[in-house]
Amino acid sequence: MANKVGTIGILTSGGDAPGMNAAIRAVTRTALGYGLKVKGIRRGFNGLLEEDIVDLDGRNVSDIIQRGGTILYTARCKEFTTKEGQDRGAEVCQKYNIDGLVVIGGDGSFRGAGKLAERGINTVGIPGTIDLDIACTDYSIGFDTAVNTAMEAIDKVRDTSTSHERCSIIEVMGRHAGFIALWCGIANGAEDILIAERYDYNEQRIIDNIIRRKESGKKHHIIVNAEGVGDSYEMAKRIEEATEIETRATIIGHIQRGGSPTCRDRVYASTMGAYAVDLLYKGASRRVVAHKDGKFVDFDIQEALSMEKDIDQYLYDLSKRLSR
Repeated sequence: MANKVGTIGILTSGGDAPGMNAAIRAVTRTALGYGLKVKGIRRGFNGLLEEDIVDLDGRNVSDIIQRGGTILYTARCKEFTTKEGQDRGAEVCQKYNIDGLVVIGGDGSFRGAGKLAERGINTVGIPGTIDLDIACTDYSIGFDTAVNTAMEAIDKVRDTSTSHERCSIIEVMGRHAGFIALWCGIANGAEDILIAERYDYNEQRIIDNIIRRKESGKKHHIIVNAEGVGDSYEMAKRIEEATEIETRATIIGHIQRGGSPTCRDRVYASTMGAYAVDLLYKGASRRVVAHKDGKFVDFDIQEALSMEKDIDQYLYDLSKRLSR
């Protein structure tokens, strides 16, 4: 265990996610309840190095729980991957008396938190990414909102796809993880789901499926495609040429990152924020808050980073069975 803290800093790093503001609010108010001071670090580790630091109190985190994005802004910081940047970050923390730090983000953010912990700053990470790709946790801030946003958008595309008897390829976010695509594929009743973890790039199989379903009376065909597979526009051209069925590609894009967070994202993010402060107040460091098997728990940062995560095979197999 490290020393107990007197001032907690909080930053959001990497991609933004709905629910981050709920976590910021919970960190601030829980820390104030313990009699601690709170500093908001704007624009992630980049803001730490530039000393873009503000005081947070109960009033300036009021009325933010329902807002998407992050009031502290976010950025990626290449400099912080260097020893010099990490040394500088620790110096800035010491200058502002920040002896405890809550880092909301993904694996890269946790690596940065770990480096600060090595330099004597108590650190706790909170998983914040819409991709749900952090292995130590079954939940990450923003996924629930993002997947619901994508689901609603796909429902709308299906309506027009049905009206025009089209094939629609709908690309959702997930560069290295196909969780949004898999969940939406099941929730939206997609005929095909393409995710980087499982896709065999056998496009002819997809074409054969479309033709077979058309012959059986199917009037439209929905393909949910993960960003990690990509190539949606060119794929649409190839499928149309092969099937003679009008095929359109739609990339949903960054609307999945925005919007008011769902109830689950608000409650879970709030719980994780409070849990992180509880850990710091007890003198803990090098921890990552997680939701595992229905409970809020914490892991050592290095242990968390060493874990690997894969798509739930049962869910993937289920998506195949339901699309027949």
